[in-house]
Amino acid sequence: MKKQILIILALFTASVSFAVQQEPAFKTGEWFKFKMSYSGFLKAGNATLQVKETTLNGKPVFHVVGKGWTTGMIKWFFKVEDRYESYFDKQTILPYKFIRKINEGGHKKNIEIDFNQSNKTALVYNKKHDTKKTLTTKDKVQDMVSTFYYLRNKLDTRTLSKGDEIKLDMFFDEENYGFKLKYLGKENLETNFGTVETLMFRPYVMAGRVFKEEESLTLWVSNDKNKIPLRIKADLAVGSLRADLEAYKGLKHSFKIIVD
Repeated sequence: MKKQILIILALFTASVSFAVQQEPAFKTGEWFKFKMSYSGFLKAGNATLQVKETTLNGKPVFHVVGKGWTTGMIKWFFKVEDRYESYFDKQTILPYKFIRKINEGGHKKNIEIDFNQSNKTALVYNKKHDTKKTLTTKDKVQDMVSTFYYLRNKLDTRTLSKGDEIKLDMFFDEENYGFKLKYLGKENLETNFGTVETLMFRPYVMAGRVFKEEESLTLWVSNDKNKIPLRIKADLAVGSLRADLEAYKGLKHSFKIIVD
């Protein structure tokens, strides 16, 4: 279940506009915490995203760490402890390294991916099986985490019209993925922080085992310079899953709250 929320977050970030925003949307020290609930009432877990900075192979990079874990009753039935990391260029926001270390109900993966953006290749190191392979990627490919920050930084809402569909390429595990997202318009959303003007999106996903149908997701993003994901709702094959922003700190810009 936690895995699906991270996929949902990735789907949100994987499909917006490429127009350049005048100011960066985030900075070092930014931190988000999301609360997840199942079928509207049962708490399912938490997820966090934190922005740091470091150097990788002599290059200054942002280092983002995403964590997810189940809580409460669900933890006793299906324990999840996931960790995702992305190292991406501070200027282009293109990834150099991606790490996925997960334990989902005993299903474990430990994968490191080194991207060569110039050669359009990815070296995939499966630590669990001690295997390495080099695969071809798309141009300016993103990983599951870097897309979130890349598109927040490039999104220009002035170019969006209701019904617009945007595409982006992402590399995950050993495959290239193409995602499509439809812009649904604006909505004032009630949150823990007050009423916020948001942009609504609907990504297209594969119907079947996890999602009820292709249009099962709805995403709400703050309509300000931060482009914060505030709510993600998914209709699953069994029940529904929702993630809400519960806490934040270190925003680069002021968070716009509507005063009634």
